[in-house]
Amino acid sequence: MRPPTTSVAAEATRVVGAARTMRVRSASAPPPGRPLNEDFVFRFGPLAGVLDGATVPEGFDTGCVHGPSWYVRHLAARLGLAEAVRPTATLMSNLAAAILGVRADHGGECDLDHPGTPSSTVCLLRDGGDHLDYLVLCDSPLVLDAGGRISVVTDDRLDAAMAAVRATVAAVPAGSADRLTRFRRAVGVQRERMNRTHGYWVAAADPDAAFHAVTGTLPLRGPGAVRRAALLSDGASAMVEQFGLLDWAGLLDVATAEGPGALIDRVRAAERDHPDRLRRHKPADDASVLLCEFDAGEP
Repeated sequence: MRPPTTSVAAEATRVVGAARTMRVRSASAPPPGRPLNEDFVFRFGPLAGVLDGATVPEGFDTGCVHGPSWYVRHLAARLGLAEAVRPTATLMSNLAAAILGVRADHGGECDLDHPGTPSSTVCLLRDGGDHLDYLVLCDSPLVLDAGGRISVVTDDRLDAAMAAVRATVAAVPAGSADRLTRFRRAVGVQRERMNRTHGYWVAAADPDAAFHAVTGTLPLRGPGAVRRAALLSDGASAMVEQFGLLDWAGLLDVATAEGPGALIDRVRAAERDHPDRLRRHKPADDASVLLCEFDAGEP
């Protein structure tokens, strides 16, 4: 029997709000052969989230004694604390408070102004009883089934920044730099664009990044009510965005019918079978799926 690929798998849990029940299932796994998971999935009362820590390329400094796994665990804990203390605050405000809290958690050992300081994407969903609040920062998308229509909330600024990075690196004459030098140049340019107005935004050490997130509110009652939602790290959304083996509706259906762990199994198979379709520099990535389902309530 083949062992399961998921290192973290949560059974369905129930969070009862003012109007209905949110059922949550999740799975998260590091790449095969690597024990450390730089993603983190969590649920704290009405708040659910997926965090994807940025992998540090080999040979690059970060100015920090901590890594992305430490960062996502601390950010999740701080988000839970912010939600407990200020349940009526906006998700942006609570994320800013969480980033500030993690900044303090570093304890003065680290150069938090370093461009390689640990960072993470953020995808959050909060059950308000008769409505849902969401927040998406960087490339961890939110897939929604609402009013009989499938849609996706994305933050495409990283993609735009990376297109500019690739153009910059492509301008370097082919014979003037080897592959490693060109890669290091790309990482350097990307870091220069992190948390900048004409670049992209991600949770790191600057709480202002929270106020650049994509946010919104959706109904849990009536004809446009949300029935299902999937929060994804880009390692899981690659099934659509890189491999093209499912569309968003298909991804949501697999997660619902077979479970989040089964979706990650499909990602692992795609990484093995279609390496030519990968747009990232690594052959496999951490993958996380958090599925929320909502009872069909009265209009």
